[in-house]
Amino acid sequence: MSCRLAKSYGFIRLLMNPRLRFLHFPRFPADGFSAFRSCSTATRIRSMSASSSSSTNLMAGEDANSGVTVLPVVEDKYGGVMTEISHPMDPSAFSALLQSSLSTWTIQLGWQSVDVTRKCEFNFSTALTIALGTELMCMIACLRPFLYTQGKKGVWIKLPRQLIGLAEAAVKEGFWFHHAEKDFLMLVYWIPVEGDTIPSNASHRVGIGAFVINHRKEVLVVQEKTGRFQGQGIWKFPTGVVNEGEYIHDGSVREVKEETGVDTEFVQVLAFRQTHKAFFEKSDLFFVCMLKPLSLEINAQETEIEAAQWMPWEEYTKQPFVQNHELLRYMTAICSAKANGDYEGFTPLRVSAPDQQGNLYFNTRDLHSRH
Repeated sequence: MSCRLAKSYGFIRLLMNPRLRFLHFPRFPADGFSAFRSCSTATRIRSMSASSSSSTNLMAGEDANSGVTVLPVVEDKYGGVMTEISHPMDPSAFSALLQSSLSTWTIQLGWQSVDVTRKCEFNFSTALTIALGTELMCMIACLRPFLYTQGKKGVWIKLPRQLIGLAEAAVKEGFWFHHAEKDFLMLVYWIPVEGDTIPSNASHRVGIGAFVINHRKEVLVVQEKTGRFQGQGIWKFPTGVVNEGEYIHDGSVREVKEETGVDTEFVQVLAFRQTHKAFFEKSDLFFVCMLKPLSLEINAQETEIEAAQWMPWEEYTKQPFVQNHELLRYMTAICSAKANGDYEGFTPLRVSAPDQQGNLYFNTRDLHSRH
């Protein structure tokens, strides 16, 4: 008995050695002992099933390895899982299910069976096996999932609006709010003890300003009914925000049509500006776009636009509002250079990537001149 106690004491001191700080202990199962139930004094340990980092298989009900009831999830490409709660659930039952799920996802590994009397998975010397004995080495093998967590990483919970009451239970289990849309709340939890690599919520809003100039060198301008320029008599470019899933060039054409009724064709992105703490503490990307008018008749939007007109370009640039703001002075200089053929902006080109389609905006003129 004293020999075993000495071995256990030596094992504890070994784990406390500052040289072994890489041995991390994540969340243990709710009962604290389930990890050891399958462990015996046998010298061979069965391998635990491998989990694919890119699988999209739906897992529901009891976990195949532990028999523990877990939330149904879909695995993502980054070693994480996402579950969408769709049915009402008692908060206490939901909390218990979260606990069992987190414990199971923490200890799911993909390591091969190992004879602990012959090979130590931690790369300790063979002498460690002799010193501790087979029984304690078996315990080490059972502890291995907690020492080297190679299971799930990020855990995402999607709560629809009608089940938002379950959010409190998730927060108490360590989840935090990631983002929300009008119909759902998304929470996230990070299992590994190392710093999380969860990407932040969307950090930027994308806006456009439309430079629309006709053959008479008149620019399309508006006065706004609402916002910070309301009632100031300032004539400005039509502006707006690009919608979710909308390309910059499509958004600029749409905004001009909505605010002025003028049909346009996108030409180029001439410049863009980035600012921070602009809208609900988010950053802002503002793209200056040039468009060619396809119609001249103006039909101003009643709800947002006080007035709209075609204004001579020189008259627009002489406004005190334009002259007194550095950003607008640069914008007018760029637009003038483009109108005179002395500046080239960025034209969209439809391109494909491994997983998606998109648009690459670049200076086609200078690129083509080199080939």
